Amino acid sequence: MTDEDETKYVNISLPAGTSRTEREGFLRLCKVLSTAPLDPRRRVVRERVFAEAEITDLYNRPTLGAAAHTLIDLAEQGWTLKLYRHGPLLMPPPSHPDPETEKARIRRQEHLRRDPQLRQPSVRRFIERMEKPREHAGGLVSIFNLMRDGRELADALETADNPSAVIQPYVQVVDSGKCEHTGLALHDIWRYFRHTWSNAYFTVPGRSMPILVRDAATAHHAVIGLAAISSPVVQIAERDQWMGWDTDTFLESIRETPTQKVAQWLSARIDTQLHEIYVEDLLNDDVLQPTALQQPTLDAVALLRADAERHRQKHHRTPLREVRQIERDDWAERARTPLFRSKRATALADTLETALVLNPYLQPTPTAEGLAAALKDSKARTQVRRLVRRARGERVGTVIADLTVCGAVAPYNALAAGKLVGALAVSPKVISAYRTKYARPSEIASAMAGRGIERESRLAFISTTSLYGSGSSQYNRLRWPAEVMGGPSDQQISFHQLGRSRSFGTSQFTDDTVDALVRLSRLQGATVRVNSLFGEGVSPRLRKVRLGLAALGWSSNELLKHGRERIVYGVRLVENLRDYSLGIDPDPSYLVDPEQVEGEAAVAQWWFERWGHRRARQAAVAESMRTHRLVRPLRHGARVSLPDVEDAPSEQTPPATAQQA
Repeated sequence: MTDEDETKYVNISLPAGTSRTEREGFLRLCKVLSTAPLDPRRRVVRERVFAEAEITDLYNRPTLGAAAHTLIDLAEQGWTLKLYRHGPLLMPPPSHPDPETEKARIRRQEHLRRDPQLRQPSVRRFIERMEKPREHAGGLVSIFNLMRDGRELADALETADNPSAVIQPYVQVVDSGKCEHTGLALHDIWRYFRHTWSNAYFTVPGRSMPILVRDAATAHHAVIGLAAISSPVVQIAERDQWMGWDTDTFLESIRETPTQKVAQWLSARIDTQLHEIYVEDLLNDDVLQPTALQQPTLDAVALLRADAERHRQKHHRTPLREVRQIERDDWAERARTPLFRSKRATALADTLETALVLNPYLQPTPTAEGLAAALKDSKARTQVRRLVRRARGERVGTVIADLTVCGAVAPYNALAAGKLVGALAVSPKVISAYRTKYARPSEIASAMAGRGIERESRLAFISTTSLYGSGSSQYNRLRWPAEVMGGPSDQQISFHQLGRSRSFGTSQFTDDTVDALVRLSRLQGATVRVNSLFGEGVSPRLRKVRLGLAALGWSSNELLKHGRERIVYGVRLVENLRDYSLGIDPDPSYLVDPEQVEGEAAVAQWWFERWGHRRARQAAVAESMRTHRLVRPLRHGARVSLPDVEDAPSEQTPPATAQQA
């Protein structure tokens, strides 16, 4: 039995100092939830639970409000509540050994967040607007024109002289434009079909490039599937180790084989970091002396760290409106904000400290021998680690990306078109479009430098995760010859299975709960304020939940485990993956031809021969496709299925009332 298999209970008593009224109300709530027969297919109606537990005015009882919302979320997710003499305890839901049962459990968990979103009046109006016929090019069209009738597709595949021509896929990168065949906004088309997914639709921070895969064989170019290339999760151990740029893996490699090339890169990293930090105000305020940039001292490092802490505290006292009023491209003014003043002082202190320790080994000329000597010195080795982490942090969101959305819609999904979408999502056309879109100044790097700094935007690696830990038929055995995408004939492109991610995050918490936790942490005087400003740090939602759980005195390490382990996959696009990703090599050595932007036909032909044609010849698959009809009564799997509106929230409810029972 592993540690993760052991039964673990989490104490959820209210913190010391909570009023007697709140403690008694919380215990009544625990009793209600521990005895209520919760239906996993339906959401808990909080107002009814609060009424049964006789708790009211949660807005003016923030501790009880945060605890109550958090507890209901966890109960909905299948956590077991036990009442003991010394207080209530929670036990996380166990995973089920049967893969299909476990998938059903995860789908229920996802629907608990997706269905409330689909009940929102604004979302329902959007769905209705997309489905309502409108005039375009002399005819009436709607989103239904972008769905292919399954009966027609099945018949065409069965009777066509050339079945491979029945589906003609191509990639369309979603921008602010409109579909020429329907007049619908491209992003609205993408969003509509995204609402058919099992999990809720959310925008993601950082870079994001939505993609439609469409079918030129239909009159209005029906949607086959959709994908999205987005900023990656900063740290995924399985991915980083496989790429070879994990700090420990990299250090072990260069310790075994130190080279002049790596020594030169480390020396250049120090110089680059120094030149990419705005220092004018630091010099004017006598925090930094000009000589310290050439001859760093421990005193200079200490002064910078003190300045960083002073401005970090000032940032948390600064009204948000002052920060948000700054012109987007006024890099010098943004650099002088307390947030970036603190970040700059910290980065400069780190870099000067690194130079102080490593220069004796790397100057005047970096050599393999100097690098080998540095790696034998524990202090120098620590600074090498710092440089590697900084390099990885700068390039993690620029040369690698996550495939955050990927899948086919009905009726194409019956033909394993999810594999087609996966292959096209990492095709040369997408790589080229990504580079074009993001060949612009980096917001954080430019704000640190006080001038426009453009980061690398040539993708080298794309990773993704399965929705279920039991496997992903979409990515399994998904590999194809590199020459299909203009690469060498002796290479393959594939979705490699890299390992399993930690089942950790905030997907189990609703927005109401996050709001209640944030309010509690602020009322209790949390010294750190999470503003969801770009540049503050990764995952603001995660940091907000951590602060709120800390204010409750509950274990965030345990409660943030959502119990949904996922398989991590990765697609290697270049041969020199580690060295290009870190910036040791200035240019990528691609396994595909990034200039081959019209190569969808070759990919589609490969997919049809390998997957689509085989599926189309199966009677069960053909029958499955025929169930998706575009005649009344319209039944189609690519149509958004709206849940009932019973107890749906009203947009007229003011924020304060939303916290009350």
